[in-house]
Amino acid sequence: MESLAYKNGSYKTGSCNISLLSRALPAFGFYRKVLSIVFKASSKAKHSKYGDAEWAKSSLDILHALESVGIKIEITGVDNFNMLDGPCIFIANHMSTLETFILPAIIEPLKDVTFVIKRSLIEYPVFKYVMRSRDPVVVGRTNPRDDLKAVFEGGAEILKAGRSLIIFPQTTRTVFFDPAKFNTIGVKLARKADVPIIPTALKTDAWGNGKLFKDFGKIDPSKTVHFAFGKPIRVKGRGVEEHNEIIEFISSKLKEWAGQ
Repeated sequence: MESLAYKNGSYKTGSCNISLLSRALPAFGFYRKVLSIVFKASSKAKHSKYGDAEWAKSSLDILHALESVGIKIEITGVDNFNMLDGPCIFIANHMSTLETFILPAIIEPLKDVTFVIKRSLIEYPVFKYVMRSRDPVVVGRTNPRDDLKAVFEGGAEILKAGRSLIIFPQTTRTVFFDPAKFNTIGVKLARKADVPIIPTALKTDAWGNGKLFKDFGKIDPSKTVHFAFGKPIRVKGRGVEEHNEIIEFISSKLKEWAGQ
């Protein structure tokens, strides 16, 4: 399975030859490539020919599509999960569509993973076949009690099978991180399943949220994309301290990146 070339658990976009068209119209250059990648992936998934390696490859192609229009990507802390034995839960803030497309390229070649996702993603035109092929945990985001049950039952089953999970505790994508809207569902699952948490901070607003179509916003090469993976956290007791530790990790990274 093809993977990014990490150095000491980190990756940073190198020099790229960017076409004049991509410099002038980065959104056009990027979305043209992404739509081609997604349609091909969807066709394979629809015909049950889309496995883990194909998923990671599609994700990597989209990462390179971002780089091809001038967006720089920086990833740190990969060794914090790569050296773990067994599954874990990645608990991350949720800023844009970008992380849903790119995290598989980062994680899947090193640790088998899937998402906890909202129901609309398995009903989304074309893309639904890709997401269904990943056997995700699906939540409705309308009834917290039902969502907790779905995550506890489906998530525990996935973790028991040796697969890791990516959870976005925020109810919606937002550039601004509000700890008050960052729920504890991932921490509760980690405690129940007795698996470590990898706190995950990301800054992905280079792929903006659109006004008319939220998934097709502005592509801004002036903004660097950041992913940071923290050290594993084991939940003890009720998980309050661990939840606060995750929030502190994300908040501190966002503050650090804002100052660059």
